[in-house]
Formats: sequence, C-alpha cells, structure tokens
Amino acid sequence: MSKVITTASTIGTKTSNIYLYLVCLVAALGGFLFGFDTAVISGTVSLVKHDFGLNAVSEGWFVSCALLGCIIGVSFSGKLSDKYGRKIVLIISAILFLVSALGCMFSGSFTVLILFRLIGGLGIGVASMVSPLYISEFSPSRFRGMMVSLYQLALTLGIVLAYFSNAYLANHAVDTYSSVSVSKIFSAEVWRAMLGLGALPAAIFLICLFLVPESPRWLLLKGYQQKAENILIKIDGAEAAQKEIEAFNSVLDNNDEGSLRELFTPVYRRALWVGLLLPFLSQVCGINAVIYYGPRILEQAGFTLNSALGGQVTIGLVNVVFTFVAIFTVDKWGRRPLLFAGIGGAVVSLIIIGVLFALGVTSGLWILIFILAFIACFAFSFGPVCWVVVGEIFPNAIRGKAMALATLSLWVGNFLVGQLTPILLEELGSSWTFWLFALCCSPALWLTWKLIPETKGRSLENIEAYWKEAYQDSLKKH
Repeated sequence: MSKVITTASTIGTKTSNIYLYLVCLVAALGGFLFGFDTAVISGTVSLVKHDFGLNAVSEGWFVSCALLGCIIGVSFSGKLSDKYGRKIVLIISAILFLVSALGCMFSGSFTVLILFRLIGGLGIGVASMVSPLYISEFSPSRFRGMMVSLYQLALTLGIVLAYFSNAYLANHAVDTYSSVSVSKIFSAEVWRAMLGLGALPAAIFLICLFLVPESPRWLLLKGYQQKAENILIKIDGAEAAQKEIEAFNSVLDNNDEGSLRELFTPVYRRALWVGLLLPFLSQVCGINAVIYYGPRILEQAGFTLNSALGGQVTIGLVNVVFTFVAIFTVDKWGRRPLLFAGIGGAVVSLIIIGVLFALGVTSGLWILIFILAFIACFAFSFGPVCWVVVGEIFPNAIRGKAMALATLSLWVGNFLVGQLTPILLEELGSSWTFWLFALCCSPALWLTWKLIPETKGRSLENIEAYWKEAYQDSLKKH
C-alpha cells in the first residue's frame, strides 16, 4: 500500500484563523516553560553550589533531579488527559510550573530547593506530552504541522530567553536594594531571581488556559458532540465541522474502552514502533551533548556575541531561526522530506565534526560551521517534526496514553545521553563520540523510509483508518 494516505477534500469555508492561532499559541506556552525551565538551570549551578556548599554529588542531583520529575509527570499525564481532558491537565502543568518557580525563589534550604525542582520537573513532563497533543487535536489537518511546530518554536524561544535573563540578572546583581529580602533575591543570591522569573510566564499560561476550550476530539470521545461541534465550527466552519464529526464516528469503535493494549495489536504495530523510536532517536543523535559542549567550541573559535552570553545564545538563536523552516514548510513539503533532509544533514555534520576532532581542528571556522549545521538540521527536522508525527499517528481513543509512552521514550533517550556522554568523551574521545552519535542517528533514515507514512493534510481519523487499511492489505498479501 502506498505510504501516501488518501487526501481528504479541501473544505471551502470562509473563517478567520485568528482564533486557531491564539488557542494554539496559548497551548504552545507549555513548550516555552519547558524550554525556559530546562535552560535556566545553566546559569544557577555555580551560584547554588557556592551558597549551599555543594559537593559533586549534590551538584549533580541539583541539575538532574528535575529529570526524575519529568519521568513521573509523563507517566501519569497520559492517563489523566484521556480520563479528565487535555485542558485540565495543562492547567495542572501551569500550576506546577508556577509553584516550582516561586518555591525555588523563596526556598530556605537545599532540600526544599530540590523539592521544588522536582515539582518543576513534573510540570515539564506533563507539558512535554499534553501541549503538542492538544495542538494536534485542535488544529485542522491542513494547518496541523505548522501549529504543532509552534510548540517547538516556543520551546527554543524559552531556552534563548532563559540565557538572556540569566545574563542580564547576573550583570545587574548590584547591592542597592533597600529591602533585605529583595536584595537577597536580586543581588546576594541572584540565582533565586533567575529561577523565580519563570513564575511570570507560568502565571500568564495559567490565566490564558481558562480562556481556551477543551480539545474537540476529546469531547467527541466522551460523547459531548454538541460542545465539540461548536468548537469545530468556530475553528473551521460548519461544513468542515460536520465532516470532522462524521470522520470521527466512522473510525470510532464503540466497544473500545481506550486500553493501551490496542496499541500492541498488529493493526497499530507500525505506529507503536514509530512512536517509540522516533523520539528516542531524536535524543541519541546527541543534540543535548552538542548543545552542552557546543558553546565551549564556539568560544574557542572566537565566535561570541559578548563575554556574558557566549556561544549558548549563538546556538539558541540558530535553533530558533531554523525552527521557522519547519513551521513554513512542514504542511507544504510534508513530514518525510523534512526528516530525510534534516536527519541526513545531521549525520553528515556529526561525521565531519568527528573528523575535525580527529585532525585536531577544534578552533576556527570549520568546526563552527558544522556545529551550527548540526543544530540547524535538528531544528527543522527532528525537533519539531518528531512532535508533529507522534501527535498524529495514534488512534483517538488512546492518543493521550500512547503519546505519554512516546514522550517517555524521548526522556529515556535524553537521560542515557546525559549520563553516558561524559563517559564516552573520556573513554572513546571526542571523535569516536561524535561518530557514535552519527551511527545512532542513522536508523532514523530507515525509520522514515520504511515505517513513517506521509501525513500532511490528512485528518487524524484518516490516518487512523490508514493503519487499519494497511494491515488488511498486508493480510491479503500473505
């Protein structure tokens, strides 16, 4: 069977897209908080270490404790979002972010600081799954790739703004405040202000979430057809809404209780493999290792914006700029072409970086070009398209649970790279480490070629029906 799914007819309705953009932007704030919370820690480590007198183990726990919260958050977010709705779980994530930011700012001991970092990790885990899920279900098929890519754009913006805010607060930490408590936060222990600043976007996210509707597909799944229809009409007009509802009902199995076991049946086996492997491979390609070690390489190359920001912002800005490539092309060119181009470019860049290390060329223009080339390739392919694909491929009844499983796979890959990279660099050296990343990245090309169908412009129900048709075709061939 062809990998291209039958195209649904274009619905000619005269509706404004402003409502769609506003709602998706609100949901994408979950990605902004994810990026901000992940990156803001970089500017606080040395300060917290000094103020609390941390040893190496405590320092490592401060940096990595949020990851434990992420894994726990992902584990319960899928079941909660399928049972109670996407909106309420997003609200929970906003509250977790807000509590974490304020708690870290006013924490009186290292133990309390760790507790609130764990709470922040819960928020990251929840938002990393539910935000792209909500956007995917809310968006019309012809805009879905662009809308879900907004989540990745918000994430990259959160990272860059965390770097800028850290640098600004560090450079303006002067002891001129009359209030002792204010002076402690913004001067003597400025890491409190760095972590606490996240409360502002978290509060905005929380307030805005009360103004957006529930996912129409979740409402349909729970039998609230009139509410779902009203939302769909507002998004895309009455005719499109009617067709969406008919398509949803045509693939809904009335006997389906929404068990995750359905995902392990032969019908959805390909979807399961894609959902587990694509997020995992997006992490073991070494993106976090390159982002971590990249700034030092860029600074050695003499390429810095200024002494405070250095290569971090350079890499962050390249990440943001090339995410726009995905936003403007993913619904025009499709998911597969972007994955082929980006993954292929990433593999080549990693191989060349390894060669440059082997030759001792660790400063100057060439290492700069290929570090930034790798970041750019990731930014328009793996970064956003991974979220787009895993938000599309799972059946309606279990999409929340299935996406939680896929997101957990991403965090496992993230954890492995974070733990193993220092060991690999020490035991194998830089060249073989980057070549190993290239080797780990390569299977994603096979995955894209063999298992991932082209889904641009297709409704979620059309994609769900495709898996069933593909399975029936495979039975006929055998």
